[in-house]
This record gives sequence, C-alpha cells and structure tokens, in this order.
Amino acid sequence: MDTVGADALNWIVNFIVTILPYFIPIILGYFAVFFWHHYVNEQFIEGVEWVLLEIKVPREVTKTPLAMELIFTNAFYHLSGKGFWETHWQGAVHFWFSLELVSLGGNVHFFIRTPSRIKDLIETQVYAQYPQAEISEAKDYTNYITATAPDDKWNLWGCEFNLLKEDPLPIRTYVDYGLDKAGDEENEKVDPITPAIEFLGSIKKDEQVWIQIIVRPSKKDYHTHGTAFKHHKFNEEAMIFLNKLLLPYTKKSVNADGTKASEIRAPKHFDDLVEGIRGKMSKIAFDVGIRCIYLAPTPIFDQNQRRALRLIWRQYASPYANEFNRIHSTQFDTPWVDPKGWRLQRMKNRMLFRYRTRLMFHPPVWQSFKYPWPFKVIFDSHNPKPFVLNTEELATIFHFPGMVSETPSFKRIESKTSKPPFNLPT
Repeated sequence: MDTVGADALNWIVNFIVTILPYFIPIILGYFAVFFWHHYVNEQFIEGVEWVLLEIKVPREVTKTPLAMELIFTNAFYHLSGKGFWETHWQGAVHFWFSLELVSLGGNVHFFIRTPSRIKDLIETQVYAQYPQAEISEAKDYTNYITATAPDDKWNLWGCEFNLLKEDPLPIRTYVDYGLDKAGDEENEKVDPITPAIEFLGSIKKDEQVWIQIIVRPSKKDYHTHGTAFKHHKFNEEAMIFLNKLLLPYTKKSVNADGTKASEIRAPKHFDDLVEGIRGKMSKIAFDVGIRCIYLAPTPIFDQNQRRALRLIWRQYASPYANEFNRIHSTQFDTPWVDPKGWRLQRMKNRMLFRYRTRLMFHPPVWQSFKYPWPFKVIFDSHNPKPFVLNTEELATIFHFPGMVSETPSFKRIESKTSKPPFNLPT
C-alpha cells in the first residue's frame, strides 16, 4: 500500500474511533426508549378489563348496514389527543375492539369484545339501532383451547388478511350490492355477508371457526415522500394517492394574469375508481386487522374447510379497486423448509395466542422485531399488518343480516315486540 493509501486508511480509522463514543449513547438511548415504551404500554394494557358481549340478532332485521355504521361511529370511535405524560410515562393507548363471527359446531354467534368501561355505550348504541336485539356477557370461547401440539386432541389452521393494494382503494361494499335501498323485498336483496354465515353454519358438530375483525380509530402513519421524518394520516395519504393517479391526465397552465390553473381529463373508466377513493375519504376511518382460525379434533381435521376459509372474503373483491389478501398462513409450501414440523407448531400456537389476546396494534416486545435469517428460523417474525377501512366497508363485513340469510344454525330472537331493557345506562 502506498503512503497516500495508508494515510487515508489511518484517517478513516481515527475518524471512526473519534466519533464512536458519541454514537454509542445515542444508540443505547434509542433502545432504552424503545424498551421503556413497550414496557409501559404492556403495563397499561394489562390493567384493562375486557368484556365479551354476545349479540343475539332479531328475527326480522329490516335496517340496512347503515345502522351498523352509526354504531361504529358513535360507540367505537374514541380518538383523542394524548399528551406526553399519558403516552410516554403512563403508556396509555387508544382502545381497540374485536368484532367476531364465530361458529361453534355449526352454531353461529356474533360477539363484540370491548373494554369494560365502554360496555354500556356499546349496548346503548346497539339497542338504539336494533331494539329487539339481546345483549349478554359471555365467557370467552377461546379459553377452552390454550395450545396445540402434534399429539394433542386439537389441530388448527389460521391466517390473517390485509388489503391487496393501497389503503385508499376501496373494497366492494353493501352499497355496491344495492343493500342500501331500504324497503326492498327481502327475497330480492343480495347481502354479501350471507356466504360467510352459510359457511359458518355448515361446519360439523365438533369443528369450530373463529373470525375476528380488530378495529380502532385510524392512527396509521404514512411516510411523507421527500422528507426524512415527516408522516401523515390516512386522508392525506388518500389525496396524495389520488393526485398521483390523475397526474398523467392533468394539464397545468398559466393564465394571462399569471395565476396557475390545471385541468384533469381522465379516461371515463377512471370515474368509478376516483369516486370510490373520494367516498372512502368521506367517512370515518378505522385501522383494521382480520384473523381467521379453523379448529377441529385431529382425527376429523378437514383440509377442505381450510380452503373454504381462505375464500370467505372473496365477495368483497372489486377488480378495479381493492380486495382482501391472505397472509401469515400457518403452513409451509415446501416440506424441506420445516422437516420436523417444529416451526409450524410454533406458528400455530402463535396464531392461537394472538387470537386469544386479540393482538393486532401493540405486539409484545419480543414479537416487535423482524428477525433476519437465520434467527427467524427460531423466532418467526410475522408481524400483524393493519390496514384502513372506513365505516361503510367495516359495516359491509360485519353487520346483522336480514331474513335473506336463512341459515338454520343461526339463532335469532323470535319476539317482534320486545323492547330494550328499561335500565339502560344514561
């Protein structure tokens, strides 16, 4: 090595040695804040008392899913500003809720899991829209199965879903199916939730299917392009996406007085897409995560039910816009990836743990890393991937069906004259 090269190398080494002591405290400080934030969050969450409510649906539901939109807006949207003390010292988080469609041996149930302090508000809003419904506290059906093992009685398959395309693009909703038209004949309605109800009602006596839709007011951050640290929320992201979509069809000009003007001449087939994005922006947004599990005793575990569960959201696909996409399945496509089946068993038990704890937005610290290979062989790092739906989309995938759904195992309330309890909280 010549003298110039040696001097350059010495300079680099000396520079690194000089600045390294300044970076070590920064790195240690970052990890200290990271672990402290997770610690106080977990302490706060452990102090929350949860209640599982079962809603028994009236026999004659004549209202459109717009009624469920009002419930989401008035009972589930708890978005408030939290100061530095609440966030970083007390570990306060925004509450989330789990909307659950469950089949226990073919008997279909609607559940809502909520923090106990919001239970009364949810009951009030449900009765306001469905006065003939019955709401009662239920035992958590997930506690009867705490883990699975290769030689265990139970076997399971599970997966999660996200959106196939960008969040601003909408799925197909009940409005697209014409279900927003109140007063239509019941036998002429097409309710997109009925295929899911029919599937849940068709499973065998000893099988179980669990579906949870975990929601919270949208807090999802999107990185602002062209900046290092700036972020923005969903509506701004939707506007950025829309402007980018229309940019090739936008003509900019300067008027005689020096003012700038623009003219958009998008193709006609873009009209529905643009209106869909604008419609999604016009209603309240929620962060959403979807998780599904099929459980059965090992001797009767049916792979075909697993395939049916994969397609349970297909009716909401909008080819020109968005659709649900299956992720994080508890399976491997090739046997040599996991020849002993150890990783698969860990994946199944992790899926069961996440369902039982309704985990989506605040994973524990040991599940907050995306481990590189070969560490991910030991520590599988399938982090939840929440996405954004508005109230219309949310009410499409979770609402109480009318008589258009005649599933025999879907229990309804017979009385047409029942009224809400007189002692509702005020």
